[in-house]
Amino acid sequence: MPALDWSDLRYALAVGQLGSVTAAARLLGVNATTVQRRLDALEASLGARLFERSRSGYKPTEAGALLLEQARGMADLAEEIERRVLGRDRELTGPLRLTTAFVVMEHLLPQPLADFAQAYPGIEVEVVENAFLVDLARRHAEGAPGPTQQQADVALRLSTHVSEHLVGRQLGMTHCRAYALRGAPGLPQAITPLPQLLREAPWVAFERDGHHRVYDHWMRKHLAQSDVRVRVDIFNAAAAMLRTGVGIGILPSFMQARHPELLPVSDVIPELSVPVWMLTHPDLRQTARVRVFMSFVGDALAQRLQAGEPAPGRA
Repeated sequence: MPALDWSDLRYALAVGQLGSVTAAARLLGVNATTVQRRLDALEASLGARLFERSRSGYKPTEAGALLLEQARGMADLAEEIERRVLGRDRELTGPLRLTTAFVVMEHLLPQPLADFAQAYPGIEVEVVENAFLVDLARRHAEGAPGPTQQQADVALRLSTHVSEHLVGRQLGMTHCRAYALRGAPGLPQAITPLPQLLREAPWVAFERDGHHRVYDHWMRKHLAQSDVRVRVDIFNAAAAMLRTGVGIGILPSFMQARHPELLPVSDVIPELSVPVWMLTHPDLRQTARVRVFMSFVGDALAQRLQAGEPAPGRA
């Protein structure tokens, strides 16, 4: 049995639909000679005449009608695969689930999300705050339950490592410093060498057996002999404790705008400079709403990071 080429079937479908090689060529964006050559090759492969040629156009033979009926079913199935499995729906409507860390949602995302909602009212964005990279595997089918249904369409993450099965863009870098409450007794009130802070200041740190983020590794290494007063698990909790004046702690520089009562007491710590990534699954990157979200919100965040983040070594 000859192997059928789907491209040849597409040419046959166009000729059957329009009744003309010239019109089919125009629809497919090729020249008429190409359509005729592929049609002749398909007939030779099948050993059957598929169309009767006449001045009035191309009319399917009995064999041609049977082939076109089956090919239409294949075309419908291919379109459904593209829409559901490959995510290539073109409409800027429907839900989009974004996963990100609490600190990113609070300090970086509100205005870009509000602007996006204004520009694309047909897309409903659902934000899932999570400290980890949840499953971005694509869904079984739209609305279908199952263990492989993804928990999110897009992830926004501060991470030095990105899974190789995901695609996206690096939006910029975020940098960290040590911060203290302004005017707090016993806490430094100016830029101080980091070794001195590690030796002399009381600290707010992350959990001793915490996550595998770069911040956790840094604290386990550098604060082992420091005076740690309180341990927390996320940056928002660290900022809340710093506002009490109990100690100093590490925060991303982008948090300072929302916490003017805190002041930096160290230079940027190079080891804690972390890329900001916007990621999706390869099967979803051609989905219109995912594509426009990553472009619109990604550009806004990239501009904000570039404008508001100090480079390592800058005060």
